[in-house]
Amino acid sequence: MIERLISIMAQLRDPETGCEWDRVQTFETIAPYTIEEAYEVADAIERADMPDLKDELGDLLLQVVFHSRIAEEAGHFSLTDVVNAICDKMERRHPHIFGDAAVSPGWEQIKAQERGAKSVDGALDGVAVGLPALLRAEKLQKRAARVGFDWPDADGARGKIFEEIEEVASAASPDQRAEEMGDLLFAVVNWARKLGIDPEAALRSGNAKFERRFRAMEAEAGSAFAALDLDAKEALWQAAKRSE
Repeated sequence: MIERLISIMAQLRDPETGCEWDRVQTFETIAPYTIEEAYEVADAIERADMPDLKDELGDLLLQVVFHSRIAEEAGHFSLTDVVNAICDKMERRHPHIFGDAAVSPGWEQIKAQERGAKSVDGALDGVAVGLPALLRAEKLQKRAARVGFDWPDADGARGKIFEEIEEVASAASPDQRAEEMGDLLFAVVNWARKLGIDPEAALRSGNAKFERRFRAMEAEAGSAFAALDLDAKEALWQAAKRSE
């Protein structure tokens, strides 16, 4: 079946008979769609919607084929090279399964060895800039923790949050306030990490909760919702919370 998808993409990219939109796309122009499709996969999983998950995984696979086709046209690599590379990596990272080692040296240790082979110098090297901000913050913090730059417990990370709140409040300019707000968000991610909480998943859950309760408020008040004062809206909010 993958051959069919490869053939479809080749036809879409054909310089003479292909689709006008698909022909002009580049790595850069379709990268946002790749990120979006990954989030839509996560959303389908969150909702336990298996038919939608099947569709979203197909959309994500299309992104892989699309990037690979652009690379092949430029003479860089093909989808076959992509598949072989990930197969090699999985076998290399599981020597206790696919090799002669009786005990695995550990996923992170193997990844560190691979980074070393790529001449990565700093502890933070190799953390992709294009990651979602919350996820990248967590990865940066984990890398720093590996070389001993970390709070000994969650209390230290929690205390940093209060410090950053004060710095946001006392900022002297909009630019400084924005900078301090970034530090505050970074500190919140750090506390979540120390508590063993995935901040990205936690925020997705918080978004879903807010949306669910807000829609319940609108449904209860009807067309009069926007005109209600804040006290009335707060009462609706509390009622929505109690109904869950």
